[in-house]
Amino acid sequence: MKSTSTSQTLFNPLPAAVIGGPPHSGKSVLAYSLTHVLRERAVPHYLLRAYPPDYEGDWFHQGEREWVRRLRLKGARSDAWLPILRRDIARRHLPLIVDMGGLPTPDQEAALDDCTHAILLTPHDEAREAWAARMARHGLVLLADFRSELYGENRLTRRKPVLKGTLSRLERGRLAEGPSFAALADRLADLFAVSADELCRHHLESAPVELTVDVARAARQMGWDPHRWRPDNLQAMLNYLPARKPLALYGRGPNWLYAATAAHCAPASFFLFDVRLGWVEAPTIPRGAPPPEGPLTVRRRAFPDAPGGAQRMDFRLRDAYLDIDDVDALRLPRCPATGGVVLGGKLPFWLWAGLTRACEADWVAVMHPQFQGAVVVRSDVRKPAVGTVLPVG
Repeated sequence: MKSTSTSQTLFNPLPAAVIGGPPHSGKSVLAYSLTHVLRERAVPHYLLRAYPPDYEGDWFHQGEREWVRRLRLKGARSDAWLPILRRDIARRHLPLIVDMGGLPTPDQEAALDDCTHAILLTPHDEAREAWAARMARHGLVLLADFRSELYGENRLTRRKPVLKGTLSRLERGRLAEGPSFAALADRLADLFAVSADELCRHHLESAPVELTVDVARAARQMGWDPHRWRPDNLQAMLNYLPARKPLALYGRGPNWLYAATAAHCAPASFFLFDVRLGWVEAPTIPRGAPPPEGPLTVRRRAFPDAPGGAQRMDFRLRDAYLDIDDVDALRLPRCPATGGVVLGGKLPFWLWAGLTRACEADWVAVMHPQFQGAVVVRSDVRKPAVGTVLPVG
């Protein structure tokens, strides 16, 4: 598999706005709240967490607390992710919100050279001075300078040229609110939406196959909310798409939508638009034992109470980041001859697509933490049907 994006980026005109501040100042909650609002407004963008990935995707803010505790993983074995991160920021295909993390090393801080704007969120003057100096060193344009208070009053004290005010109660499970947050969301929407329609048109026209589906447009045509995909929509979506034909899928959707579509068009080519890499093709993953030092580890165990029996395979990255160039080292353990397979882990969508296509079981499901279960994405038997959510204890 390969990315269809170019190998070098000299200048990227798309904005990349960094949220900076010390640990526990509420940056991740602010970032998630902003991306939530911008999605509702259909503003094209992507939230990139620019620190050793700890699997805090959106599910970390949406999921039930016990599930979050069990699924959250921390840390990186090396700094190999840093040049890949800088590559992805520099080659961005959409405007970015970048969460820097609270304690960037000098090497991590270098990623700011590839960004354009800054948002400060600090609890006291000392932290504000340190982070303001950091942003200034890299020539970033300051959009907002906010004080973070756990129990303070949300207020906006200045709008121009830089937003100033207070954000309070930035706690997981709550969305940011108040006049400062609303003003920042408006400013980012204006910044990001300058060429939104042109960007989307360019991405769709550059797709590597003739049939390209914009998932948001397809959802609206079928009367669904494109921001609220439900498993019971899945079979109808697959019926809408031609089977066993080359296909490209574009836009925001859950992992199970992409996995199911990839299986639906197999053995023909399946492409998806990765906001870090551009158009990429679902990989062909050989079956066999994963190599001892390969990029993925897998834990196999029984999946109780599944129709016809099932095996669960939980995948975990050995390091903080899986580079697309490592795909040749991936292997899928052999699936059971009968019954189903449940795939789990925090994986890029192109890998969900490849793993689903490689499974030869009677049915395949992928874990989706927001549902505390697994969604069936392919089935050659009557039960479980595609779109079924299998609960996981």
